Amino acid sequence: MLIQWFPGHMAKTKRLITEHLKAVDVAVELLDARIPMSSANPMVENLVQNKPRIIVLNKSDLADVKITEKWIEYFKKENIDVIPVSTYNGKDKKKLINLIREKAKPVLEKWQRRGLKNRSVRIMILGIPNVGKSTLINFLSGSKATRTANTPGHTKGKQWVRLSSGLDLLDTPGVLWPKFEDQNAALKLAATGAIAGEIFDSYEVVTTLLAALKEISPQILKEKYDIEDVNQDTQILLELIGKRRGCLLPGGEIDSTRAEALVLTDFRSGKLGRVTLDMPPSEDKK
Repeated sequence: MLIQWFPGHMAKTKRLITEHLKAVDVAVELLDARIPMSSANPMVENLVQNKPRIIVLNKSDLADVKITEKWIEYFKKENIDVIPVSTYNGKDKKKLINLIREKAKPVLEKWQRRGLKNRSVRIMILGIPNVGKSTLINFLSGSKATRTANTPGHTKGKQWVRLSSGLDLLDTPGVLWPKFEDQNAALKLAATGAIAGEIFDSYEVVTTLLAALKEISPQILKEKYDIEDVNQDTQILLELIGKRRGCLLPGGEIDSTRAEALVLTDFRSGKLGRVTLDMPPSEDKK
């Protein structure tokens, strides 16, 4: 099944970002730490252009620590400021705010020379749907400044959020690109919940996820689903998981729909442990 998804409000969002970038000091791009490459929108770099940019590896508490370190090394080599963040960790909040201030310092100094000494730092939050933008804004503001949801595309319009720490945030709806050149990346986005459920074939997504786990973390399948031999066809693995976890229809047949939903829920919630599906480009070539 070919995954394509570009709702009309996302095209509108692209225009919105372009219109308001002139008022922004720092662009903060959110990537899912589990899939930094697949969750990167190629539109963002062109939209942001010469604005100071920070990449936030969000949901880092769900990602493999060692691989996250490799991604940090990769972005630093590309001269891009990057920081891993878990919105459950108060220390991450302080680190991110300090980095934002550091990136905005030249702009603020320019405004101070013009006589505006108390001007707030203005930042824009960019990222694909369901990567955690609203949650990050709430995390930075220390209050429920915007509603959060697990449904892709929840944030529909522009929202400025004033922070007591002297930061003004402009939230925007998530933006996906019109065409997925890499269907494997699209499947990973679906696995993390960035693409709405009605858009993709859950069987294809789950079997792709299981194939990745077989390769990068076979021990997870052994420990979490009590599967001794993980070197089997992914369809057989899914059936074994369904059997082990009681996803059965009357008569003992495997309920594939329930088994697929179970695997996706386990992965998205972190019950499978810290898993990263994307490796940095230099690592992929090895």
